[in-house]
Amino acid sequence: MYQLVEQHPDFIIINKSAGVHFHSQDGNAGVVAQVEADLGIKLYAVHRLDTPTSGLLILAKSSAAAAIFTEMFSAHKIQKYYLAIAKGKPKKKQGWVIGDMAKSRRSMYKLLRSTDNPAITQFFSHSIAAGTRLYLLKPLSGKTHQLRVALASLAVPILGDSLYGGEVSDRCYLHAMALQFEYSATQYQFIQWPHLGEQFKLAAVTQQLANEWQSPNDLPWPAPVK
Repeated sequence: MYQLVEQHPDFIIINKSAGVHFHSQDGNAGVVAQVEADLGIKLYAVHRLDTPTSGLLILAKSSAAAAIFTEMFSAHKIQKYYLAIAKGKPKKKQGWVIGDMAKSRRSMYKLLRSTDNPAITQFFSHSIAAGTRLYLLKPLSGKTHQLRVALASLAVPILGDSLYGGEVSDRCYLHAMALQFEYSATQYQFIQWPHLGEQFKLAAVTQQLANEWQSPNDLPWPAPVK
């Protein structure tokens, strides 16, 4: 269900597997409950990942630490970076996706043209095979299904994301790769490459990560329009 990445006195970092529920459902433990059981401690969720999404999660060890992280997320002081793979030709190969989001049908969300309280996503992409691109995504907001909707709006739904029309595959190719933040006057950076999924194992993916995207926080990210 997960791998333990970091043990801090105030928080832990885990790498959640794809297809694992965040919350407990139908009598089966979700990832947070499972980590609590394994470590024998109470944990506090401060953000979440969708069931099909793998990658890095912060879990606080106290309500006080949780309040600090919640404030940091609200103030956009925690940077998150995601990897995705999608087939097709995107409407643009890098830039930003911005717009309000609203509930749609079948638990889906849709992107609107309005920008009253918008979801904002910056992204780069790189061709890894004919008709297939790797995306590095930086969300500047934390809306439900934000990245899945962002790529679908570019006419390239994430590979394996059946809800948004992605081509059938061995997994949903969305992975929370990196976290960067300052906590108690100390800088933290965690990077976890995806380890499950045949497409993520392609040489073109590992080469792009090693050569160009190994430090996502230092990249010249395209700025969204004010």
